[in-house]
Amino acid sequence: MVDCHSRIWYAVHFLYLYIKYLDMDYQSLLEEIAAEVKPLLGQGQVASYIPALAEVDSLSFGMAVVTLDGSVFTVGQANKIFSIQSISKVFNLVLAFSSLDEAIWRRVGKEPSGNAFNSLLQLEYENGIPRNPFINAGAIVLADMLCEYFSEPQKALIEFIRKLTNNSSIEYDIRIAKSEMDTGNRNYSLGYLMKSFGNIRMPIDLVMELYFKQCSISMSCKDLAQSFLMLANHGVVPYSGERILTMSQAKRINSLMLTSGLYNEAGDFAFRVGLPAKSGVGGGIVAIIPKLLSVAVWSPELNGFGNSLAGIHALELFTTKSGISIF
Repeated sequence: MVDCHSRIWYAVHFLYLYIKYLDMDYQSLLEEIAAEVKPLLGQGQVASYIPALAEVDSLSFGMAVVTLDGSVFTVGQANKIFSIQSISKVFNLVLAFSSLDEAIWRRVGKEPSGNAFNSLLQLEYENGIPRNPFINAGAIVLADMLCEYFSEPQKALIEFIRKLTNNSSIEYDIRIAKSEMDTGNRNYSLGYLMKSFGNIRMPIDLVMELYFKQCSISMSCKDLAQSFLMLANHGVVPYSGERILTMSQAKRINSLMLTSGLYNEAGDFAFRVGLPAKSGVGGGIVAIIPKLLSVAVWSPELNGFGNSLAGIHALELFTTKSGISIF
């Protein structure tokens, strides 16, 4: 009886969301949000520890919504490409999970870290097993898996992302990748520490090159929203019908984004916004509402946790004003 009641509740809730989705004026909503977040521009700090990122226009703002039926709504600089940085960790997780299935969880955990995304201390204490795929150590382990599985991992990853976005022009930004390699001593330390525990199997230079290259990928808000529709559609790319993940795999990745996608601000983000999401220090954040849409925002000024200051507020306004979240 309880199970029957639960199913009825979820069916009614989904129908309610779908009706709201059909009636929603997303374009007006995005324009309203852009106007409300404008006073926040200038109050954060661009990620200057990566020199190439410090050159971006700090007052930039863009936002895009893409629905499962292919409708696109944008505001501001939603078509301007920027370095997606740690958002790319979702792509290497999806590619590794779809290729290697449950074997990946023997080498990376599923728990929030509670520490900085580049922390060495927790990794030492836990014998070289990263807490989750979205901290730097976790993404480096996944890069190692991809290097081991694919003969040309860089090509495999970029072609995979192009397939998700239906955009063949997406590319690595070599200048940003070099800037990260030149200043990435802590990330190299994470790699060597994990290798000492046997959790990195391929040559460090090969693995780190893939890791830095993936972080340098440049995309627009529109592209990002398009690429995450697969996760909003239970693992199926809407425009092609290709299944990338099983429903169970997609559910698990969405769960990890909710609990760990914004590092040690993930709890506050879930409280304020209520969506699975992933951020990057380039100022981007992309989130999904299952079976409805994905939404991406870009504003390069960061808060004290390394997440987009205006971007978080924009997404909070999006779920508050639309009345649509996963809760």
